[in-house]
Amino acid sequence: MSGTESFDQFYRDTHRRVLTYLYAVCGDLSTAQDVTQEAYARAWQRWGRLAGYDDPEAWVRTVGWRLAAGNWRAARRWLVARVRLAQPDVSAGPSPDNVAIMAALAQIPPAQREAVVLHHLCGQSVAEIALATSSPAGTVKARLSRGRSALAVLLTDSWEATENV
Repeated sequence: MSGTESFDQFYRDTHRRVLTYLYAVCGDLSTAQDVTQEAYARAWQRWGRLAGYDDPEAWVRTVGWRLAAGNWRAARRWLVARVRLAQPDVSAGPSPDNVAIMAALAQIPPAQREAVVLHHLCGQSVAEIALATSSPAGTVKARLSRGRSALAVLLTDSWEATENV
């Protein structure tokens, strides 16, 4: 199979998982689509080397995560400037369930968030997460357990509050 064909197959097989992961960790579909596209563009540029990796999808996810983090820093600077200028942002918001889930994910530590998203939204096993994050399997299990516990408390509080309104 040629390099182009192997990359095309890799893209078809992994794109949905990577996009779902990045959407869950950054909370904005448009941003997730942008960073996913950029991560795959960078993977294409290095495909000759990446094709030989055990898990090139992990490389794409890592690049996407880093791009999203850079976007968060830029967004924070933008928000600070917006507050200084006192111009309110008028836009349609996401559903209350999405807001609650994304807010809860944002409140747990990044390592726990990454493990929960990779496991529950991307369908990765503990071993796959351990490999992708360069962490021992026991650490991944602990992050998953702690992340689930924290989310259970946060989401229960969120849903109870909305039901009482």
